[in-house]
Amino acid sequence: MKQEKNFSIARLFLKVLQGALIGLGAVLPGISGGVLCVVFGVYKTIMEFLSEPFKNFKTHVPKLIPIGIGGVIGFLGVANLLSFLLDKYPAPSVCVFIGLISGMLPSLFREAGQQGRSKSSYISMVVAMIFIFALLIGLKVLSVEIEPNFVWYLFCGFSLALSVIAPGMSFSTLLMPLGLYEPFVGGIGSMDFSVLIPGGIGALATVILFAKAVNMLFDKFYSVAFHAIIGIVIAATIMIIPFASFTVSVGGCIVNIICLVAGIVAALMLDKFNQKYAVE
Repeated sequence: MKQEKNFSIARLFLKVLQGALIGLGAVLPGISGGVLCVVFGVYKTIMEFLSEPFKNFKTHVPKLIPIGIGGVIGFLGVANLLSFLLDKYPAPSVCVFIGLISGMLPSLFREAGQQGRSKSSYISMVVAMIFIFALLIGLKVLSVEIEPNFVWYLFCGFSLALSVIAPGMSFSTLLMPLGLYEPFVGGIGSMDFSVLIPGGIGALATVILFAKAVNMLFDKFYSVAFHAIIGIVIAATIMIIPFASFTVSVGGCIVNIICLVAGIVAALMLDKFNQKYAVE
């Protein structure tokens, strides 16, 4: 009995930690909160709740509470610490995230095949990869800065919600080329209502318009949709690899590799834990 209680506490702590990482992924440049939702196996639960919140309130909210608590901690609290690490040690920090995502790819592929695979599944994965590569490369090429205002903060809220609904879409990737990332995140951190109100409206409108459609897509085309997400995850992960940092020095390259391996090992251990103590 005591052992079961310890496992329950461990799982609760694990869920809060996963939520914190999702919150961090939502705010940190180059990382997608949606990708981490998929990586940690909570994406479908979140989408089901967002698409039908009243119907799924009793069944889904208890599962999502620790994730939500961790998400708030990660987004508003620990984000400052990791932002510091990304500023001082950008390549090693990103390599940890890349390792974490890479280490969870086998479990994602396993989950994607739960209802079988078809030729269409692999086609959707390749098409999604090509689309994300083209989109993210295009955003990097077209660096146009604009003056933030109410309308553009609506767009920021849209981008933030989209980064959860569409895994692989980091809202920072959309906002940084436009010069909106720093004022938006700064406004959230300082509780500036001129930023929070339009951002919240944009995020809520996006959830209302897209969450139900995405959930229906999974219900009717599970394998095709999930393989497309894997394609998005792979492309988005490749796009944040700090290739240049591996060529600066031998020492830096070794540190990056160690961080990468550490992330992979942590992800594999996490997946093993989830499989061993999975609770329906």
